[in-house]
Amino acid sequence: MKALLHRHRDLCERAVDPLEIAAGLEAHGLTDRAAARYRHRDVFSLAEELYARAPGMPGAAGPAPARPPRRGPDTEARAAGWTLLAMLPGAACLATAGALRGTEGALGGEARFAVTAAGALLVLLGLRLCLRGGPLRAPDGAGGVSLYVCWLLGYTVYGDDLLAQVISGGPDGDWTAAPAPLLGLSLAVVPAAWCAHLFGVLAHRRLAGSHALDEFGAGVRPLLFGAVALQLCALTVLLRLAGLGYGGSPLLAPAALGVLLFLARLLAVHGFPEAAATGLAAACAVEAAGTFLVLAGRLPGLGLLARPVDVLVAAAGPGGVPLLACGVAASGLLVHASVTLTRASAHARA
Repeated sequence: MKALLHRHRDLCERAVDPLEIAAGLEAHGLTDRAAARYRHRDVFSLAEELYARAPGMPGAAGPAPARPPRRGPDTEARAAGWTLLAMLPGAACLATAGALRGTEGALGGEARFAVTAAGALLVLLGLRLCLRGGPLRAPDGAGGVSLYVCWLLGYTVYGDDLLAQVISGGPDGDWTAAPAPLLGLSLAVVPAAWCAHLFGVLAHRRLAGSHALDEFGAGVRPLLFGAVALQLCALTVLLRLAGLGYGGSPLLAPAALGVLLFLARLLAVHGFPEAAATGLAAACAVEAAGTFLVLAGRLPGLGLLARPVDVLVAAAGPGGVPLLACGVAASGLLVHASVTLTRASAHARA
């Protein structure tokens, strides 16, 4: 026990409560079975003894400096604050869509482009403010995530028409935008923040009441699936409502993208930004490959390269490519999250 205490001295001295020690031990690979070697039934019990012994360690100058108590669930004022921030992207997108609809026929192409560019900038600024605080706040992670997200959102607006033109022998002329999916996704930031908040709070409560790592993981897994399902339901409703203003719009591919973005952010929030970046990059690669394969298929002797895309588009339309890309990537992130986000170490400081 003394050797274990010395090995994890910094962890034990910094810990606010035994839960942080338990999570730290798990992160270092110590399991409930390994805790039995120290005559404890599980890691949580072992962490309690280490926490009790830590202030009296030989050579320690005294108890570890007091730290602020662990923050509980957000107060109503804080919740209202980050909820308002989460509404900024949707409000900016809704205002831009309204401005474009109200000035249709009155503004020229350059003026409408300027309005669209200004609206896109406001949406991005609102999204950045939203992600700097509240349940969706995450530490700096793997590079390229912002670029991946911009690609995925841009493809949602213009990708289907671009792919259709390429398949028909183009591209020819301008690409027709599909703003409804972007409007629905921007409005869905609010339920995404609340789903992430509920998942974090309930998982931390589960951590405080667990007595074994397996017990904690089994209890958190349904919470994860429930949070994803709740976000998917809210996203589907918002996408449907957004599509009503444009005479209908694709639903499956934007919904898959919304789930992918939610899972990627949830992983980043809980300390797994590399996995989030990998999932987003994979979806971008598949979407880019769809157009590239069609173009490559025009070369002599390479017609077979375009065959998979032609079959997919014939079966599901141009939206089949982003549906496949985002659906597969989201499924992969969900499997990864069901393993990583059910560990105590992912919630010790949530």
